[in-house]
Amino acid sequence: MSKLYFRYGAMNCGKSTNLMQVAFNYEERGMETIIIKPGIDTKGDDKVVSRLGIERKVDIVVREDMNLVDEVLGYMLNCGELHCILADEVQFLKKEQIDQLFEIAVKMNIPVICYGLRTDFLMNGFEGSERLLLIAHSIEELKTICACGRKAILNGRKINGEFVFEGSQVAIDQENNVEYESLCGQCFFREKEKYLNNK
Repeated sequence: MSKLYFRYGAMNCGKSTNLMQVAFNYEERGMETIIIKPGIDTKGDDKVVSRLGIERKVDIVVREDMNLVDEVLGYMLNCGELHCILADEVQFLKKEQIDQLFEIAVKMNIPVICYGLRTDFLMNGFEGSERLLLIAHSIEELKTICACGRKAILNGRKINGEFVFEGSQVAIDQENNVEYESLCGQCFFREKEKYLNNK
């Protein structure tokens, strides 16, 4: 039986790079893969983009109302057998869409490997990630480090180069002067205290 995998990590831990490497590995062996990502992630438009400068066009840009079982079946009718589905920025998918990816893995016997964040810049969970943490067959952390050298587990949001601790959950990296930095717990709380003191 194929599995649903969740590979999560803080910003800039190499999730998109890992996804493209996995796609390459499958395709090098003559196997068919598709890459999907949520339409809400406008970074790179219809591409997965890595900080290393590599990018790749996605096969399906997922709308909020899209049924992924139907999409994958339609794709296979047109293009043939599938050996793996790779999903980027899965934190933005709906709970029902994560359930559909689970169904694809179990009933259609296609491995589904999901990449995304576990928490937002306020340490709150995302809908897609929370569901994956509950039902994925395999959960793996992709690690990175904070600027201080400790393991980074959180995501700090910066606007115009300054950390902020309020705002909507979704703000896309490198749009509207928004950027993210991976932080350890100590640095996260230090920056949050500094922000609250300067309000």
